[in-house]
Amino acid sequence: QVKLLESGGGSVQAGGSLQLSCTTSGVNYRYRYRCMGWFRQAPGKAREWVASIDPVGYTTYTNSVKGRFTISRRDGAEAAHELQMDSLKPDDTGTYLCAAGSASAYGDECSGANPSAFSAWGQGTQVTVSA
Repeated sequence: QVKLLESGGGSVQAGGSLQLSCTTSGVNYRYRYRCMGWFRQAPGKAREWVASIDPVGYTTYTNSVKGRFTISRRDGAEAAHELQMDSLKPDDTGTYLCAAGSASAYGDECSGANPSAFSAWGQGTQVTVSA
């Protein structure tokens, strides 16, 4: 059974950067070639999709993070992907959750527009951006 573990959260001032990582366990290296993404949830707000990378490396982002965040797949023994977050804003504050799932969701099918593409979730890592 796949398990996802996030790391890299923390507290920064506006304009700063953080890099989040998502590591998987319980699966082989091929698992990295699935639809994978990041969601976030701020206190009192609904969960929001942030970014995705599909099985062939196509990336999509929610409009509010375009040009500031970069999702990438990480090579290595453990299937993993990362989210580089630059020019952070207070509105980026929240719990960031790693998600993964479908091996057949490509392009925009691997995004928040298709929630069924994500079947496995991490516990989340906190990101706090102060003004």
